Amino acid sequence: MLIDDLRESLKNTEPDLDIVKKFWQNSGLEDKFQKLEAQANDVDFWKTANQTEVLKELQRVKLLREEYITLTNTYNDLLELIDLFKEDEKELEKIKTEVNDFCKRITKFKVNILLDKEEDNTNCYLSVNSGAGGTESQDWAEMLLRMYVRFCEKEKFSVSILDYQSAEGAGIKSATLYVKGKNAFGLLKTEIGVHRLVRISPYDAAKKRHTSFAAVHVTPEAFTEQIKIDPKDLRIDTYRASGAGGQHVNKTESAVRITHLPTNIVVQCQVERSQISNRETAMKMLMSKLVEKQREEAQAKADSRSEKKKIEWGSQIRSYVLHPYKMVKDHRTEYESPQPDLVLDGELMPFIEAALLQMHQNT
Repeated sequence: MLIDDLRESLKNTEPDLDIVKKFWQNSGLEDKFQKLEAQANDVDFWKTANQTEVLKELQRVKLLREEYITLTNTYNDLLELIDLFKEDEKELEKIKTEVNDFCKRITKFKVNILLDKEEDNTNCYLSVNSGAGGTESQDWAEMLLRMYVRFCEKEKFSVSILDYQSAEGAGIKSATLYVKGKNAFGLLKTEIGVHRLVRISPYDAAKKRHTSFAAVHVTPEAFTEQIKIDPKDLRIDTYRASGAGGQHVNKTESAVRITHLPTNIVVQCQVERSQISNRETAMKMLMSKLVEKQREEAQAKADSRSEKKKIEWGSQIRSYVLHPYKMVKDHRTEYESPQPDLVLDGELMPFIEAALLQMHQNT
């Protein structure tokens, strides 16, 4: 019956609602709102040197507070409405729309409050590198790349391929995406680490089961030049672009590879027709990686999830098993999905939510 479905839908939101309530109670945002509002309403507020920053922060906290109050009130209101019109099917149909909207809003709000780091709202660079396993891992790296492109499409992110290094047999050696959109880094930072695939090899005539590895790394975009780079510390190489592309591919040396000699950080870009444009993009990528490295070194205890790990057995954050059974399991959160086809088609949000919640609980 419809009434049972509505009650079940609301019941399923209770864990998210509990997370939101607990966050609000422990965040100190209510006290912060009261203090900021009192400060903004003070008759001498116009004399405050940082009034722009105060008003901006007040607006941010106020919007969070309003959404929190609306969601908690809406949950109770919907429960009452369902009981009130339990015998009226037409009214219940109208309530169904409100329940569906509430379910989406509570999930979105939960994710937003978990993305509370300064860099979470920035655009980012996502790179995929094949690991141990030869052709198998190169094919797996390409599957992962497609998974992230599909995820970005579902989340309405703008995504472009900056670098694409094809492998000789199949798949890719490496690739780099530029992802642009609200909370792009905040969501995708949970994917940093080694991803393991278990399947019957399509490249093995004996049809044996193979294990493959690929590594994912995500870097927030650095919008301003925060680090001075000495040109003497750079080695810049040009080469012919590879993979799918325009007419310039494999005809001109438009692709650029930059190596930062002191750190041995390497970035490369081949997406543009112009070598100059590729060089500019590669420098932005390098700056972002150097800023990230500086940030990590400044922390006494860097989060191990933000470090690149050796791409082999034992260091994976998630396993994708296609044979002898079907299961995707995140080894950090224990979250599982018995539908790897959906996950590999970009249905990553449940894994991301679980990882964000764990990160928040560990801080």
